[in-house]
Amino acid sequence: MRVVIAEDSVLLREGLARLLADAGFDVVARCGDASSLLSAVASLTPEVAVVDIRMPPTHTDEGLQAALTIRADHPGTAVLMLSQHVEPALAMTLFADSAAGAGYLLKDRIGEVAEFVGAVRRVAGGGTAVDPIIVSSLVGRRRPDDPLAALTPRERDVLELMASGHSNQGIADRLHLTLRAVEKYVSSVFGKLGLPATGAESRRVLAVLLFLRPETGRNRG
Repeated sequence: MRVVIAEDSVLLREGLARLLADAGFDVVARCGDASSLLSAVASLTPEVAVVDIRMPPTHTDEGLQAALTIRADHPGTAVLMLSQHVEPALAMTLFADSAAGAGYLLKDRIGEVAEFVGAVRRVAGGGTAVDPIIVSSLVGRRRPDDPLAALTPRERDVLELMASGHSNQGIADRLHLTLRAVEKYVSSVFGKLGLPATGAESRRVLAVLLFLRPETGRNRG
């Protein structure tokens, strides 16, 4: 599986390359800015691009804009964004139209090697990966008439893992539940929140993220 890395910190860029190579990925390009990233994706058509959200020259959202361009012009290349800070609004920009083949993780997650590598593989396979801290910040927001209040503690656990991009089987493994039990929890969560239950994992994640985003919360409140 071919990977392009875009990160302006040389130390982190080389560390990512080594980590992914050790995990069996073929790192075909290492880029220090958004323009070289776009050129590499266009010429090498990798399965996934791992992209820092803030890159030269302004270190604002160059990486995010490059990621959006990749998703529009090269749908065969999945994108996993990395961020130093919790920025739910920027994360939602990445998932605006689809959660398939997209991910958003905090850089601290890289240290959890198995989880990080699993996220890269999941995104490359058309799935979704959202940092648990970002999901927790969205779930934990206070708002009037909070519909999440109707969920049991276990249903909230399932909701957070679902929003992070885990499949029913992945949720079952993490919570030490049977697959059938998870399916019942998922059905209950969707019913209580009034969300459409879809078969596609990415559409399910997108529905949950759209429900949790701050704008939706304000409108519902």
